[in-house]
Amino acid sequence: MERYFAESELIINEDGSVFHLHVKPNQLADKIILVGDPGRVSLVASHFDSKEAEVESREFHTIVGCYKGKRIMVTSTGIGCDNIDIVMNEIDALANIDFESRRQKPATRQLEIVRIGTCGGLQPDTPEGTFICSETSIGFDGLLNFYEGRNAVCDLPLERALINHLGWTGNQCIPYPYAVDADKELTNKIAGNDMVRGITIACGGFFGPQGRQLRVPLADPHQNEKIESFEYQGRRITNFEMESSALAGLARLMGHKATTVCMVIANRRAGKADTGYKNHIDDLVNCVLNRI
Repeated sequence: MERYFAESELIINEDGSVFHLHVKPNQLADKIILVGDPGRVSLVASHFDSKEAEVESREFHTIVGCYKGKRIMVTSTGIGCDNIDIVMNEIDALANIDFESRRQKPATRQLEIVRIGTCGGLQPDTPEGTFICSETSIGFDGLLNFYEGRNAVCDLPLERALINHLGWTGNQCIPYPYAVDADKELTNKIAGNDMVRGITIACGGFFGPQGRQLRVPLADPHQNEKIESFEYQGRRITNFEMESSALAGLARLMGHKATTVCMVIANRRAGKADTGYKNHIDDLVNCVLNRI
């Protein structure tokens, strides 16, 4: 008999929805777009031909609808890999656990998940406005290290090469980074021939972990220089963001297809930022909606 998921492990609200997202199993779509900003959910859904459901809870805002015959769910995650952990586990539960019996369904349902976000470019060829699709994501947050099977889905030689390059060998204060590939088929479909593809680092914070210093000094003031100069099998690290590694890693462990595509709003190397990026993100939204 399939494992029983206790009330304390899978929390289901009184209306039959999953605890944080407040989404019900019948509302889940096979195609899912994740965004960080709750306000961006309405932007994505403004392109839908029809809407069938909308729910909000904390930073999690969800709209389900149809776009050119495709049933799509768009959900906001808020910022950070910790929130991706919540969202991925809850949408996987909606897909693959029977909420009545609290047992795993006999057939696994595979979801197609694309995160649309913003990021900081790290190379000369990633100026503001560039669309970057994360072929590989490296998590500086440590989240995937808490799950069995992380070594089976990660690029261990890449992890070791980066640790050596950054001088983190033996540093027990740093969460061990994990490197995981996005789904190749979905990445090819979303990136097409007109997006930059590269290695993305997902950081556990916006300031210190990304090399930004305000009043508190950094443990390694040269960290970004090392990251920018790192090269592995002819590839370089193209950008910083804060969610792609947890999405790619958990999707691999759960059997879903996932990838992340971001628009560069700041080039760290050039020291420039576009604070008016919200006027241009709709172009990326349109692109993903047509390709998903």
